[in-house]
Amino acid sequence: MKESLFQEFDEVSAKEWKQKIQFDLKGADYNEKLVYKSLDGVNIKPFYNAEDIQDSIKTPSPKNWNICERLYVVSAEKSNKRANEILKKGTESLWFIIPNEEISIENLLKGIALDKTIIYLSFSFFSEDYFKRLRELLKGKKHQIFLQFDIIGNLARSGNWFHNLQKDHEILESIFTNSKNFKSVISIDTTLYQNAGANIPQQLAYALAHVNEYLNHFQENPNFEKFQPQFLIASGPNYFFEIAKIKALRWLYATLASEYNIPETCHILAQPTKRNKTLYDFNVNLLRTTTESLSAVLGGADTVYNMPYDAIYHKNNEFGDRIARNQLLVMKHEAYLDKVANAAEGAYYIESLTKQFAEMALDIFKEIEKGGGFLKQLKEGAIQRKIKESAKKEQEQFDTGELVLIGTNKFENPQDKMKDELELYPFLKQNPRKTLIEPILERRLSEQMEQERINQEKAD
Repeated sequence: MKESLFQEFDEVSAKEWKQKIQFDLKGADYNEKLVYKSLDGVNIKPFYNAEDIQDSIKTPSPKNWNICERLYVVSAEKSNKRANEILKKGTESLWFIIPNEEISIENLLKGIALDKTIIYLSFSFFSEDYFKRLRELLKGKKHQIFLQFDIIGNLARSGNWFHNLQKDHEILESIFTNSKNFKSVISIDTTLYQNAGANIPQQLAYALAHVNEYLNHFQENPNFEKFQPQFLIASGPNYFFEIAKIKALRWLYATLASEYNIPETCHILAQPTKRNKTLYDFNVNLLRTTTESLSAVLGGADTVYNMPYDAIYHKNNEFGDRIARNQLLVMKHEAYLDKVANAAEGAYYIESLTKQFAEMALDIFKEIEKGGGFLKQLKEGAIQRKIKESAKKEQEQFDTGELVLIGTNKFENPQDKMKDELELYPFLKQNPRKTLIEPILERRLSEQMEQERINQEKAD
């Protein structure tokens, strides 16, 4: 029998550690000096041990994760050519954004090994006829296609239904009823909540309340027992928090699904947040997207799409896309982050965060359900108000310099000029129009500061 290397040492309890720390503080307040109070409502202690995970929650994790690349389809033929090229360069899954019904789905998917390539199809419109064309094209073929239909997400983002409440639900019902050959057709876009400034417990609670609207709607559908949603998530900059967020999301959905007696698995497609990306000193975005993608991988995302470092102001370009792809390729094939599933399991800090986030999100979810559900709370503006409150707190930290974005509100380079580099408008667009509800608006933290610098550049 082998002896443990630490057998001769006595175990030290959390209480004993804290007493030792308090002695070394020489009268200073432990909570004031060493406990970090996060905007997410979690107080971070200076140390964690096994006592912190005695009641930890168990979360599954996929055995593998896929490298994804997103293509906005202006031309089916050009996007198809591009897709086949990048599949040869290490991309493993494709995410097509289809803007209108004129896009030929036949030409778009031509020559792609559908049985080996995970494909996500997102639509800027909502058409049953287009779905029928796609279903007819794929009849008798093996494929791994996920369709991203989210009428509630569209309402939250735009303030309007695609058509109207009744027609949107009728189309969705028909699509879901005839969707057995697809991996999934219902997606839950939680990126909107993160990019608009919601804190982590809010993001998780809104994701749960959002999907619960679909669960309530489809529970009498003959296909309901096979219901499996996709969650689109955005990873923020707090590395360990974001790992815990994804783990908590899986546990929360499994808990909810068990109440409906349906499969407890969900599919997670992750990408970096837009909220902390900057126009000036844009190369720092490379570091931000790297840690955010790492969080997604270690948290247990099924697929990771990495945003190019220049995505907020440049149109899609070969260099930006290649760098973004290579970041993921390095993680997978050089850092070997595909060799172990659920690598974060057992880490005291992460397990503790996961449980706290899950419990806080459940409390918010229960309040939403008491208030009539997610749709009702959206229509009343309660969700929008809560997100604004969280976003305001984060914005204040950025404006005062407590929350640092290198190159923007600290160590900025006054020689950095950007006014001639803007191929895309990088700020919140003001487009007054009539909406049924107040839309949830995405806004980057550095927008006001960057607009002032751009205006100064023009004045000079």
